Amino acid sequence: MSVLHMDFKDCGQCPIRHRAVCSRCEPDELEALEAVKYYRTYDAGQPILWSGDHLEFVASVVTGIATLSQTMEDGRTQMVGLLLPSDFIGRPNRETAPFDVVAVSDVTLCCFRRRPFENLMASTPHIGHRLLEMTLDELDSAREWMLVLGRKTAREKIASLLLIIARRDAVLRKKVPSDGMTFDLPLTRESMADYLGLTLETVSRQISALKKSEVIELQGKRRVLVPELERLVAETGDDFDGGMIS
Repeated sequence: MSVLHMDFKDCGQCPIRHRAVCSRCEPDELEALEAVKYYRTYDAGQPILWSGDHLEFVASVVTGIATLSQTMEDGRTQMVGLLLPSDFIGRPNRETAPFDVVAVSDVTLCCFRRRPFENLMASTPHIGHRLLEMTLDELDSAREWMLVLGRKTAREKIASLLLIIARRDAVLRKKVPSDGMTFDLPLTRESMADYLGLTLETVSRQISALKKSEVIELQGKRRVLVPELERLVAETGDDFDGGMIS
């Protein structure tokens, strides 16, 4: 891990500015955040936090992807969430990390010292309001993921994960998900298997099946093209409103 020196110091040029915890801040509020802000980078595979660690900072993911996981008493590990660009790490007023956080790809974090950030929340309503919105969105995502893991077939699980990543990528690019959209798959097939509760062989087989059915096209190892968005949505078992197709 290292402190990062790059051009994100200008919040107006930040790639996640429109979705991050600071997205509603006025210029004077951004100045206050600047005083407690710094950047860190993590290499793929490097731990960011271990469960039980003292939280010295909270942070927004600027680039890259990380996993949230929990280790049970017998040593088994379950991945319980993904952290994508603009997602928030840590909880104000909580002193220890509840989950392991590990970088899946190279990750850049915009960090805020926890105590000063908590003080800013009390004096800067825009930060608190945006964090509440993000927390509620995270709750919705967790409920959606319970459905994915508990009720969907392997093919539907793979399609659902691809759709989630595709939609997030479009939002970060300030675009509307549409036919012909492309995105980089940030997870290895091994990571997808862990996250979805599938075997590596099943993940590879289902991705190949989606490709053979022309639901997706693979451009290299990680680049995915969605020729017709409606077909990918249909493969998830959901309708366009997010409910399951009966």
